[in-house]
Amino acid sequence: MSSETSSHKPRVAVVFGGRSSEHAISVVTAGAVLAAIDRDKYDVLPIGITTDGRWALTADDPGRMAITDRKLPSVAELAEGGDGVVVLSADPTTREVVYSEPGSVPKVLGEVDVVFPVLHGPYGEDGTLQGLLELSGVPYVGSGVLASAVGQDKDYMKRVFASFGLPVGPYEVIRPREWETDPAAARKKIVDFAGEHGWPLFVKPARAGSSMGISKVDDLAGLDEAIEEARRHDPKIIVESLLRGREIECGVLEFEDGPRASVPAEIPPVTAHDFYDFEAKYIDSADGIVPAPLTEEQTAQVQELAIAAFEAASCEGLVRADFFLQDNGEFVINEINTLPGFTPISMYPRMWRESGVSYPELIDRLLQAALSRSTGLR
Repeated sequence: MSSETSSHKPRVAVVFGGRSSEHAISVVTAGAVLAAIDRDKYDVLPIGITTDGRWALTADDPGRMAITDRKLPSVAELAEGGDGVVVLSADPTTREVVYSEPGSVPKVLGEVDVVFPVLHGPYGEDGTLQGLLELSGVPYVGSGVLASAVGQDKDYMKRVFASFGLPVGPYEVIRPREWETDPAAARKKIVDFAGEHGWPLFVKPARAGSSMGISKVDDLAGLDEAIEEARRHDPKIIVESLLRGREIECGVLEFEDGPRASVPAEIPPVTAHDFYDFEAKYIDSADGIVPAPLTEEQTAQVQELAIAAFEAASCEGLVRADFFLQDNGEFVINEINTLPGFTPISMYPRMWRESGVSYPELIDRLLQAALSRSTGLR
């Protein structure tokens, strides 16, 4: 498709896949976005990133991007052109995308007006891709470099929230050097934390999402295994105490007059799983309750906290904020997701649909907001 034929419509590069353990979920999200984006209003260029980091042209075929018979999709299955590579120019005076194959003359695919990154986790949601797009001068959906990095790292996210007076639960962090140089001291640090806050504990990768690598640990016997499982996804881990209460989520979307909060949702207890893990979310499709059965006062409170979290981390575009409503009636913020799950059945779009914004309207609003923003300091 030439830039001449698409000049009357903004050209959207939907970038998905990536090098993180959330690769497959990103592909699923991209399929949903590609199926719903208004083709009368936008030209679309799907670009997949393989698990080894190669940018590839992919089929514009949402039907092949779904989880089928519990099998997860991948960019490698969708890539076209063999070993061809897609390159986005780092020159901010041009937004050209170039495609090259070994032994062939590179082909200019035209300019891109905006990128819709639907990558989850490291190398996509954590500020790295956002930094590349800033250098390239290409507008993009969602938060900038700082907010994306803060939103990915549960350690610094909680530090930022606490500094703004937002309620966070007890946690402890084990950094890579601590575990690698003195695992006994690191283990004691966790055991002391459990002595203060009680078992069970949740051991998590500090910079992963989709409940990847999380273990619920009931006693010391399962601790080392849980640490190693978390470290398979991230050498930095975070340990959290069990917060007893209800899991409540709330979406934030940026409008012309500032961020607004959706109706909240509740994640009910998952009886077939020990907690709301990856399989519960994506394979067995644990359902959420939208809107959450809260009082008007509780709804207003969680919406206010969600917007406060959005502002505290300097977010843009969209955020899903996750909370615990404790048995004592107090909300505690667990985390935010700057690029949350985004299929039509994901909680973020469901909350906004219940709030009066349909899935295609949500995509359009995010793209229009990105097109109206400049790159660089803002």
